[in-house]
Amino acid sequence: MKHATLGRVLGALLAAATSVAAATIAEINGNKFVSPLNGQNVTNVTGLVTASNDNGIWLRSLQPDDDGRTSEGLYVFGKDIISSVKAGDVISLNGRIEMYRSNKNYIQLTELSQPTNVVVRSSGNPVKPLVIAVDTLSPPTQDYSSLDVGGIFGVPNAVNLVSESNPTLDPTRYGLDFWQSLLGELVTIKGAYQTSRPNRFGDVWVRGNWNATGVNAHGGITMLEGDANPETITIGSPLDGSQNPNNTKLGDYLGDVTGVVYNAFGFYRLLPLTAVAPVVKASAEFPPIAFNSTGNCRGITVASYNAENLAPDSAHLPRVVDQILHKLRLPDLIFLQEVQDDSGPTNDGVTSASLTLGTLTDALQKESGVAYNFTNVDPVNNQDGGQPGGNIRQAYLYRVDALDLYQPKQGGSTDTNEVLDGPALKYNPGRIDPSNTAKGGSSTLHGDQRPPVNKGVEKRTIQNEAAASFIASILVKDPKARVIAAGDFNEFAQVQPMRVFADKSRLANMDDIVGTPPAERYSYLFDMNCQTLDHMYASNALRKNARFEHVHLNTWQDDAGQVSDHDPSVAQFNVCGCA
Repeated sequence: MKHATLGRVLGALLAAATSVAAATIAEINGNKFVSPLNGQNVTNVTGLVTASNDNGIWLRSLQPDDDGRTSEGLYVFGKDIISSVKAGDVISLNGRIEMYRSNKNYIQLTELSQPTNVVVRSSGNPVKPLVIAVDTLSPPTQDYSSLDVGGIFGVPNAVNLVSESNPTLDPTRYGLDFWQSLLGELVTIKGAYQTSRPNRFGDVWVRGNWNATGVNAHGGITMLEGDANPETITIGSPLDGSQNPNNTKLGDYLGDVTGVVYNAFGFYRLLPLTAVAPVVKASAEFPPIAFNSTGNCRGITVASYNAENLAPDSAHLPRVVDQILHKLRLPDLIFLQEVQDDSGPTNDGVTSASLTLGTLTDALQKESGVAYNFTNVDPVNNQDGGQPGGNIRQAYLYRVDALDLYQPKQGGSTDTNEVLDGPALKYNPGRIDPSNTAKGGSSTLHGDQRPPVNKGVEKRTIQNEAAASFIASILVKDPKARVIAAGDFNEFAQVQPMRVFADKSRLANMDDIVGTPPAERYSYLFDMNCQTLDHMYASNALRKNARFEHVHLNTWQDDAGQVSDHDPSVAQFNVCGCA
């Protein structure tokens, strides 16, 4: 952890020089997020050294209070102190209480800085970690903060700041409050399961041997209605300088993990004493779908897949082909997302994806003997988001032995489609609302802004209203129309944009139609959560005997095994009676 030393010095010079007498660690932490002694000098702070890193040490109080809201642990920032003390020492010292964060959007960390008059009172004392959910409360399983008006996905976002509201902690109810009440403590997580892949620093999210909601069959933890799993915590960089492995994956069992509770980079985290490693590795193998096309209108198969920046020369294109052939079983229709233009990420003004899609369909035919046609609408250059120059778009592949494009009339990049009498489409293919963009830039679930920032939620609500109104106009003209909306919606099913889409379109989510257990509804991993950004919706005329599966080809993989960052899904429908 790099600290802004100059900023600390300047802050100390600008602050009023105040001092208090001897303070306990509980008094320093207080029962809120911001220390009641922030900016003050304290004397004769006494505690047991439990751990250290390159920048300081952690202390545990020898005078614990009876208040479960006040942490008995404290971080002491100062490199000079490291060589003079060790774990098991009882020490006393003076210093200054500060609130530190490396980014204004993060929750602040209480620490004692500028330590002086360090005295070792005794050495060789036992250092025993607290076992979470045994020696402490269990983490709450649903709510993050009392400031999340409307819940974790409440709209509007960022109506409160933890740093300004500074609410009194309630660790029995709120996840952030729980981890704050243990900040600086040496703890053990018993029976830790990974709920994520490692990030580029080796950090992984885990759930421990405590009550958890949304646990799926693979050992991960799925975002549910109003529940984004505050009972998880990330495992950060080991204190001994070792490295967490970078090839672990969702569902790997890590056993017991001991370390100190800390807050950095926007999240509460446990810094382990040494590197974690899987005790039992989860399987990465997912079987092919349980059904395939019947070859006639009674069982047409429809897949949706975000192929993650697919270009003609993408190294993962052959693996996408392999997945479509062997795992998705050559669907009749494929909704394909993140298809790049023919020059990939080269920002050269090219917008056509005919080469990209032709390369994919040629490879499919070579490997399977099955011919696919494709259709798409080229976007305006650099207007649809994604990798700069890539011009990602939606495309559709369809088997020539099963489907035809009905009354084709190519729409342009700025042409807005319309539902005509019949019903019929003005353009096929066409774009419903060419002027809207995608998701990105949200704040962390552990951040200062409450509810967290779900950037662009208002814009995506407008997008979904437009798409839903378009679909609804089809169903007004023909209530028995067979309509499928599928793809990467860039949003969770339980939040405002998707609620608007479902309500106004009159389509049903395929997970609801087939009764997918809530914990098994996921297509994407982000931070601690298995979650669904990719959805498939169908009209009433398609509901009878429909089948649907999420195909976890990528979320179960480590980084090397991952073909895309999204899982595909496949459905089967009876479409008999279509023109």
